[in-house]
Amino acid sequence: MPTVEQQRIDLPHGITLSCRVAGPVGAPVLVFLHGFPEAAFVWDELLAHFGQRYRCIAPNLRGFADSSAPDQVEAYRVKHLMADLLAIIKITSPGQPLAALVAHDWGGAVAWSFAVQHADAIQRLVIINSPHPATFLRELQHSAAQQASSSYMNFLCRPDAQKLLMENDYARLWPFFTNMAATMATQPADSWLTEAVKDQYRTVWNQGLNGALNYYRASPLKPPLSPTDAVMQLTFTPEFVTVNLPTLVIWGEADTALPPALLDGLEPFVPQMHLVRVSGASHWIVHEQPSLVAAEIEQFLTRC
Repeated sequence: MPTVEQQRIDLPHGITLSCRVAGPVGAPVLVFLHGFPEAAFVWDELLAHFGQRYRCIAPNLRGFADSSAPDQVEAYRVKHLMADLLAIIKITSPGQPLAALVAHDWGGAVAWSFAVQHADAIQRLVIINSPHPATFLRELQHSAAQQASSSYMNFLCRPDAQKLLMENDYARLWPFFTNMAATMATQPADSWLTEAVKDQYRTVWNQGLNGALNYYRASPLKPPLSPTDAVMQLTFTPEFVTVNLPTLVIWGEADTALPPALLDGLEPFVPQMHLVRVSGASHWIVHEQPSLVAAEIEQFLTRC
């Protein structure tokens, strides 16, 4: 198996991203984007798997781990995150589109928009439990269940969120792993959230959480606190959110934060979609079933 290594990549617009990398330089490139409250290390098993044939890059997104963490909330708007991704692609895959962009959670929020606005930079898209902006907006506006499931987002926007999350050995953060799985989940968090994995998270979180929390503060997609909230007036035109690329969507259906209703009506926005529903998996399917995720991506890469 290829060795997964750490590498810092300086981007031309002044951001430095700390990345996990594997595989031969010059091979087709796969880029993996993590979510909250995670970091690039969550992809290590997939990097080792695909690094046998691909050059694999998993950046710590800006604000996470050892990557640049601007103070301003505005620096975490999707347009800036997409600029980071485009620069990574130009550096690691010069003159060639990515073989695939693979993304989970917040990484998926970036990837959905990137696939619309920079379709020529990637050949295929893989989304893992990350809601498409159109169906997420619909559910935030009209579904009381989704509003309740996403209520934690408003807590994470509080100015004291970092202080509260860091208290008592991150007592408020560990439940993000243990509580985002429905009772039908076949692998509860205690099956993979070992002390060794917890130490990997502590190493990341000890460097600060404000950058990661700024993703929520900068996003317009949050549960409304009143009928007049800006999210209730927001609309997306179809051309702004339609992905015209071969797209694999892997969805753990035991995800309590992002229920399967987010998949309803997705096809018009992703006409080349192949959907894989995993009934016993939660939001943390990459941790729970990395071999299944790798196998589905492998089939997708050879199918298209």
